[in-house]
Amino acid sequence: MEYDTLSADYSDFLLTEILPYIKKEYHLNITDNPDGRAICGMSSGAICAWTVAWDRPDQFRKVVSHVGSFTNIKGGNKYPEMIRTNDWKPIRIFLQDGANDNRGRDPERNWVIANHRIAAALEEKDYDYKYVYGEGPHSGNHGGTIFPDTMRWLWRDYPK
Repeated sequence: MEYDTLSADYSDFLLTEILPYIKKEYHLNITDNPDGRAICGMSSGAICAWTVAWDRPDQFRKVVSHVGSFTNIKGGNKYPEMIRTNDWKPIRIFLQDGANDNRGRDPERNWVIANHRIAAALEEKDYDYKYVYGEGPHSGNHGGTIFPDTMRWLWRDYPK
C-alpha cells in the first residue's frame, strides 16, 4: 500500500522520520543537496522511489528503478500521462526491465508495457534517463548484474 500509492506519504516519512533518525543515531553526514541523494527500488519499491523524487525533487533527484511496478496496482499507470502533462522536473532516472517480466493480458497490469510507457514519456519530456531492457523476469538478477554500471551512469557528473 505505502509503496504503490501515488502520494507524498512515503517521502514525508523519509524526510521527517528516517533521515533525521539516521543522522542523529549514527552521526552520519548525509548531504542536504538533492543532487547528492539517490533513491532505489525494485518492483513496488521502484515506483515508490520514483514517487519520492517526483513529489520531492527538492530532496531527491536520482532514481534507480528495477522492474518497476508502474502498473495499475494503486494508480502507477497514470505516471506516463503525469510526466507528459506536468512541468519538467530535475530528476535523473535509470530504468531496468526484462522481456520476461510480469506480462498480464491487461495492458494496465503488464510490467513490460508499463516500463516502455514510462521510458517513452521521459523521452518526450527530455528527462535525463537510461532504459536498459533485457531478457530477465521479475527479479533482481539483471538489475543486480548491471548495478555497477548503473551507479557509474547515475553519478557520472557528481563531484568526487
